[in-house]
Amino acid sequence: MTSAIHDIGYRHYDGPRLGRGYVRRSLYLHNLRAAWGLGRPARSKVLPFLLAAIVLLPALGSVAIAVATKMPGELIRYSAYAIYLQVVVAIFLATQAPVLASRDLRFHVVPLYFSRPVGHLDFVLAKLGAMATALFVLLAAPVITLYIGSLIAKTPDRGTQALEAAGALVGCAVFALVLASLGLVIAAFTARRGLGVAAVIAFYMISTAFVSMLQGIAEARTNFTLVGWLGLLSPFNLVDIVQVRLLGAELTALGAPSGIGGGLAALAICVAIVALAIPILGRRYRKAGLS
Repeated sequence: MTSAIHDIGYRHYDGPRLGRGYVRRSLYLHNLRAAWGLGRPARSKVLPFLLAAIVLLPALGSVAIAVATKMPGELIRYSAYAIYLQVVVAIFLATQAPVLASRDLRFHVVPLYFSRPVGHLDFVLAKLGAMATALFVLLAAPVITLYIGSLIAKTPDRGTQALEAAGALVGCAVFALVLASLGLVIAAFTARRGLGVAAVIAFYMISTAFVSMLQGIAEARTNFTLVGWLGLLSPFNLVDIVQVRLLGAELTALGAPSGIGGGLAALAICVAIVALAIPILGRRYRKAGLS
């Protein structure tokens, strides 16, 4: 019996080594595109872009009314927009966070990522950054639309409008980071997208309903200080407190802790949520990478 050697075309790679930074950027862009369904079948694009249109529609309507009536005061407040549309934002988070967090687990491709020169921290930061960027785009687009509308409607105090819009954009960034951290952590603990969607929605509904119930009880007993502090337990109220106490926005939620101290406490919780999400996700994907 004789043996033969077959040339199957494998060659050494002699091109440039793009390095770890290129890998991180590629992971980030891949996940950002996935969050909006780009590069995937058409049905994957329908829901995120439909939700984005729903979020943007009230801003366009508000601008149209303000311009037609020449009453700039009819514009929706910048800082209040995310609170008013929080249900739609929560649905976007619930549907898209599992796309980033669960698919790699479901198809068992995490070990393939870690076989390349990419660390667990790179992998997690790419996903968290992509989800936060997608949410920021979703939330910032209406704010920018409202600001442009204020210019078209010839709002008297343009300097104040610019400061309020800038503060609202900072608030959008905080919303995006906090919500992305919570959504990815919840979705990463199941490999099935449907369960991830249900888990994120359940967390939003239960936390919102529970906090609203407790605030209602505290308000009925005229304990308004407790009403404000209970707002720290709900993600949207939490960020609204940061906007109100540290960014000078008007209060949209039911209550907020008084003074700068309340704002700093809310900001500290936001930072803690993001800081804790990173090692939790890292441990989850490290375990999946060994399986």
